[in-house]
Amino acid sequence: MSTSSSSHTPASTLPVRTGPGRAAVAGWLIAGIVAGSVLNGIIALLARAAGASEDFQPLQPGAFISFTVIGVLVGAVGWAVIRRRSADPRALLSWLVPTVVVVSLVPDLMMFFSDFQAHADAAGIIALMVMHVAVAAAAVFAYQRALPLNDEPRS
Repeated sequence: MSTSSSSHTPASTLPVRTGPGRAAVAGWLIAGIVAGSVLNGIIALLARAAGASEDFQPLQPGAFISFTVIGVLVGAVGWAVIRRRSADPRALLSWLVPTVVVVSLVPDLMMFFSDFQAHADAAGIIALMVMHVAVAAAAVFAYQRALPLNDEPRS
């Protein structure tokens, strides 16, 4: 049976495109975690080559991979909530994402002036700050594919 183009389907019964399926979302989030972790590993190696302490805990794989996983997943929840609830998610995220990244740098900057993190030196602290930016970039790339934003503001 075919439907004619003259039949009318109420707008409330039309399917709503919400983005990729769950498997694709999970795949993109895993890709974001892997990309962020690989970037962090490269940054850690470069930092050590530049003289960062081998004992600076945030440059150890166990630490930066754990925080990458947590950061990407928490960020995905925030992205999804904003995507669903904001009248203009693109506008909100365009200032919120950089703001969150800058705020995430505050504890790193504090390490220059305190000794709360053992073995923190300038090379390690700067590397840690670059890691935050690298993970944010990898995560946003993944979020844009996993949870695409609707280009039209919602009413």
